[in-house]
Amino acid sequence: MEIVATDYLAVNREELGRWVRGEPGTFDWSPFIRHVCKIEGRGEPWQEKERRLRARLRRILPIDVHRPQPLGTPLHPPADALLSAFCLEAVSPDRAAFARALAHVGSLLRPGGHLLLLGALGESFYLAGAARLPVVPLAEDDVRAALAGAGFALRALRSYAMPPALRTGVDDVDGVFFAHAQKPLEA
Repeated sequence: MEIVATDYLAVNREELGRWVRGEPGTFDWSPFIRHVCKIEGRGEPWQEKERRLRARLRRILPIDVHRPQPLGTPLHPPADALLSAFCLEAVSPDRAAFARALAHVGSLLRPGGHLLLLGALGESFYLAGAARLPVVPLAEDDVRAALAGAGFALRALRSYAMPPALRTGVDDVDGVFFAHAQKPLEA
């Protein structure tokens, strides 16, 4: 199994590449990998999971979700599964652009492929240092409509309100959503 990672910003792709190569001074993902090992409950050493992840992450590509071909050319082979987390709503100026970006990203999946989409609900901005960056505020119905418009079959949609204790002031998010959708099989 191959993992293909994408990011719009070259600096992010470069940082991930340095982590894959095991270069010193990169972001330490070990707390997250340890947590995954703990919740999986298989007793797998986190170092082994990290080694396997690095070995499977073979391509780190530039992406622009606002282009019909987000990678510039079709992905070969098309992906079996795709994960997008807190991205599309943060880079789209409005709901229509969010829906188009979702359809563009969906073009990277094989027929029958699965999409896991995580995102913010009701968020209009987030802070990155001193910069206040806009976000298209989505409701659950917006997510459902965008998935349907992109031709996906919705398999599950869960949303959770942001508890007051987790509100840190870096954004105005009301909640988060987790969607599992599937691209239809072509006849």
